[in-house]
Order: sequence, then structure tokens, then C-alpha cells
Amino acid sequence: MTATLLDDATQARVVAAYLKRHPEFLSEYPELAAKLTMPPREQGGAVASLAVYQMQSLRDKNAELERRLAELIEIAAGNEKLMERVHALTVALLRASTTEVTVRTVIASLSADFHTEQVRLLLFGDEPKLPRADWLRQVPGGAAALPEFAEFLQKGEPSSGRLSGEKLERLFGDVASGIQSVAMMQLGDVGILAIGSADPNRFQPGMGTLFLKMISATITAALARSRDVS
Repeated sequence: MTATLLDDATQARVVAAYLKRHPEFLSEYPELAAKLTMPPREQGGAVASLAVYQMQSLRDKNAELERRLAELIEIAAGNEKLMERVHALTVALLRASTTEVTVRTVIASLSADFHTEQVRLLLFGDEPKLPRADWLRQVPGGAAALPEFAEFLQKGEPSSGRLSGEKLERLFGDVASGIQSVAMMQLGDVGILAIGSADPNRFQPGMGTLFLKMISATITAALARSRDVS
């Protein structure tokens, strides 16, 4: 009996190997496809035949493709809205004639159009004409006065994710304890822009930085232009 079982198992492997080498076999013998039975699926019970199994597999694949397409469409729609907001920010900054109007425009646009909870501008230098506000922090000593951000400033790339308590305190002051994730952008040699959220998943490491770079470049250029004018 053991020999018979081994022989059956060997024959089964031979048949399986043959079918792998000749996937067109059932197309030449279609009557076999109707007689073969398939193993039970995870849902829906047993499958009556290979033809039904293949049809159900195609339906599952189509459903997955439709789901992925819907996700891509949703992402594209979100990116389009972001692009419109970046464009609106650019236009608003083009209208700003002074540094004060520029920084106020940045904060107003990010707060309203981008639905940000906390925005902070750290500007290097000390300009008495700028407003005294919680969202604006002037750093007379420049980048050298921010050793905790030395690595970030050296890389020159936007950063997103969680920050240490020391960095949060430096950026957000009294509301630092409520910030769970942050997106930071270097504004050239002008300063730092930080956007904070109470949602730990709002800004995550590895998230796309294209729009952050666009926002950073736009604000940097606007600040440089307004300072030259004034």
C-alpha cells in the first residue's frame, strides 16, 4: 500500500511538471477543463470546475485593478488640489510688497488653504518692522544660534515626522506638547518654516517632499524679493 501511495505521488508530480511545461494542454483538450475540480476557495465554498475557477480568479483580479485605479484617481485628485493651493500661494506672494505682508500672507495661506494647525516662521536676523506674533520667531544669531537644527540645515531638504521635545519647544513654544508630527522646510539662508499637527500620521518620514520643496522655494524667493525692495 505504501508503494502504491508513493507511486501515486510520483505520478502526480510528473503530471504537474508536465502541465507546467505545457500550459496550453487544456486548450487542446477542453473537455478535461470541465471535469477537473479545484480546491475550495477561502470564501464562497468549493469551485465546481477549472472554467469557473478561472472566471472567479479573473473577477478577483479585475476587482483588485479597479480598487488600485480608484486609489490612483484619488491621489491624482489630491495632488491637483495641492497644486492649486501652491499656485494660489504663489500668486498671493507676488502681490506682497513688503516683508511684513509676505510673512503674514504665508501664515494666512498655510492656515486657511492648506488647513494647517500650527505654523511657525523662524527668520534669521532681527527686523523691528516685523510683527510680534506667536507664529514668528526672529533669530538674531542666524543658523549658528540653532545648533539643534544644524543637521537639518546642512542637508537642505524638507523633513517630516516626529521631533524631540527640545526641537518642538524651540519651534512651537507653549503649544509644543500638543504637536505630534511636523513638516520642516529650510528657506534658503533666510530661516525655517515649520508646520505642526496634533495628528501623528499627518507628517511621516518618507512621505513625498515635492510640494514641500515647491512651497519652500516660493516662500524663499518671496522673502528675498521683499527684503530687497524694503
